Amino acid sequence: MPNTRDIQLRIRSVKGTQQITKAMKMVAASKLRRAQSAVIEARPYADTLARVLARVSDRTQFVHPLLERRVGTRAWFLVVTSDKGLCGAFNANLLRSVEKELRSVDRWESVEVIAVGRKGAEYFANRDWAVVHEERETMANLGPEDGPRLAEMCMKAFNSGQVDEVYVMYNRFINLIRHEMTTERVLPIEPPAIEDDGAAVGEVDYLYEPAAEVLLETLLPGYIEVSIQAALLDSVAAEQAARMTSMEAATKNADEMIDSLTLLYNRTRQAAITKELIEIVSGAQALAE
Repeated sequence: MPNTRDIQLRIRSVKGTQQITKAMKMVAASKLRRAQSAVIEARPYADTLARVLARVSDRTQFVHPLLERRVGTRAWFLVVTSDKGLCGAFNANLLRSVEKELRSVDRWESVEVIAVGRKGAEYFANRDWAVVHEERETMANLGPEDGPRLAEMCMKAFNSGQVDEVYVMYNRFINLIRHEMTTERVLPIEPPAIEDDGAAVGEVDYLYEPAAEVLLETLLPGYIEVSIQAALLDSVAAEQAARMTSMEAATKNADEMIDSLTLLYNRTRQAAITKELIEIVSGAQALAE
């Protein structure tokens, strides 16, 4: 049985760790509010852009290169993870799903990975999958230019024939306690379906200024940029939610451990006192005899 001093040191150590987990939970909650706000503010723009793209592409015979369907065998997977840990199984579950997805797909002869996030880059560094590009600091300081930059790289590879399809895999933020692994194809673009709002949508036509082809030249690259940026924002929000939940669980575990160690300390101290009393009484009796 450990002595009381060792138990006290252990209790002090657990309390110190608990203070860290509490602080990290509050920091994650603060970052989550900002990340969640960014996701909510970005979605109306993305939805409106998708509706405009659907209506314009439905009313023109122009076939943009980014809409071109290819019978190809080369694919890129843009995998979005976090730069930091201490967020539970946030990265492990995603990377496990990515590995399963990559090994289960047999229609591509060549599969390459774009690793965004330190955890993903470190994971694929020790795997058989070829990594064409990696970024280890992007997710810690995500900016509005990161999504468009990655989109430009993907569009350049697609237009040059280097790749036939591009997918993005990330954790989509649902709410504070839920996020789900999502796979979306960003290239070639599949125009969103037109939602019938009750009007005769199919019978309505528009006058375009400039022409519909010119609008598509602007809307399609913008749609890819928005899609990738939205995936990055969702991943950041989901990461902070996972970290907040993980640190809250760690704090509760520390409370339980402190209670258990305190009970052990009291029992050990009581046993030591009882032993000393028995020794005193035994010594007194021996002297009396």
